[in-house]
Amino acid sequence: MTRHFLRDDDLSHREQAAVIELALAFRDDRFIRTPLSGPRAVAAVFDKPTLRTQVSFLTGIAELGGFPLPVDGGLARIGERESIADTARVLGRQVAAIVWRTHAQTRIEEMAALAGVPVVNALTDEFHPCQVLADLMTVAQHRGGVASLPGTTLAYVGDGANNMAHSYLLGGATAGMHVRVGAPADAAPDPAVVADAERVAAGTGGSVTVVHDLAAAVTGADVVATDTWTSMGQDARDADDEARFVPFRLDAAALALAAPDALVLHCLPAYRGKEITADVLDGPQSVVWDEAENRLHAQKALLTFLLEQL
Repeated sequence: MTRHFLRDDDLSHREQAAVIELALAFRDDRFIRTPLSGPRAVAAVFDKPTLRTQVSFLTGIAELGGFPLPVDGGLARIGERESIADTARVLGRQVAAIVWRTHAQTRIEEMAALAGVPVVNALTDEFHPCQVLADLMTVAQHRGGVASLPGTTLAYVGDGANNMAHSYLLGGATAGMHVRVGAPADAAPDPAVVADAERVAAGTGGSVTVVHDLAAAVTGADVVATDTWTSMGQDARDADDEARFVPFRLDAAALALAAPDALVLHCLPAYRGKEITADVLDGPQSVVWDEAENRLHAQKALLTFLLEQL
């Protein structure tokens, strides 16, 4: 059966742990597995601006022995110039897998339903599962391995309605973590995603909490994460709109509430002085640059896992 990675809970607890273990192995030796030898092509379709996603996927596909085939979404205009269904049928006959960075989650779900090859969510408006897989790998890297993830408390603060908050909820729950989201009441996560995360957490020993106070989210946390206040594809927020997020800024005072050795995550791009201050982003507890590199290793491990299911 063809497996896809469209949202974080498409992997079970055991599968997620195995992918992260393999990602850590790829970090130590980037050429231990080459499942795309041939080379076999992987289509990487980008409808949204991209830096880390493009570089990490294209590099990773090549290092797996494959041929990275970038597709400019602005030229392809999938869903406009040609239907998603027809595009899926065309791509699926020519490539080993499809990586898509796009808008609505329904678009990638339709692609996966008809492509016949693994489809990977490289970011949608609702989820960013490859990023959170890399984030979990980064925590494991700095905390002694995958076995350290269950029971760890991860606090995310900022815009709780965005794709990162949703993926932290699902991905963290899958890992058996205690996930806290601190966000304004009018920027809370989708209740359906929270319910799904609670269901997953019930089976892994994790937990999910949504609060509207930074201190309640961050106090005692082992990992603290944030993201830009304006998610990709949104119009830039004006000063009045941003003001509601200021109490959720990750600064030195906020970080001091967390565990003394808490790790700091940010998926980038970061806007110093807005969602995070420079002293925190560039400080000794930040593992942001490892996190960015780990996109490469985590995605190579994910592609290897999906291809092995065929």
